[in-house]
Amino acid sequence: MSDLDDLYQTLILDHNRAPRNFRQIGSPSGHAEGRNPLCGDTFDVWVSVAEGVVTDVAFLGQGCAISKASASMMTTIIKGKSVDEVRRLFERFHQMVTGRAPADDGEKSAVRKSLGCLSAFAGVAAFPIRVKCATLAWHALMKAVDEGAERAKGV
Repeated sequence: MSDLDDLYQTLILDHNRAPRNFRQIGSPSGHAEGRNPLCGDTFDVWVSVAEGVVTDVAFLGQGCAISKASASMMTTIIKGKSVDEVRRLFERFHQMVTGRAPADDGEKSAVRKSLGCLSAFAGVAAFPIRVKCATLAWHALMKAVDEGAERAKGV
């Protein structure tokens, strides 16, 4: 295993042991549940959005190290980002973990660099059964963001 792989493994284990934003938000803009009945992972995600910017995000639940670390890192990286930025980040992350990242090494490297610490999950693409683990909280986040956007419109 390379030094970078060791670092990524350490980062994932750290976020699993001490997840960030592991709590509930009192009056969120949106809330969604993420469930994986095949493995039992279950997460609730809350998001607060003001003027198109994520002001707070949190999660609670249980799951494997990959799913909990992904949720934890997700919450730390999206705070302060616009909803549009969050959507683009989700797309890049999803492409990376599903192996649909650009084929060009230079472009692939740029995508990983734009993901920052989330690049720790690049190896998930080699294990398709773990993709759901890495993306579970992200899918719940996007549902919560959509719910919040609908509420803001008065729908």
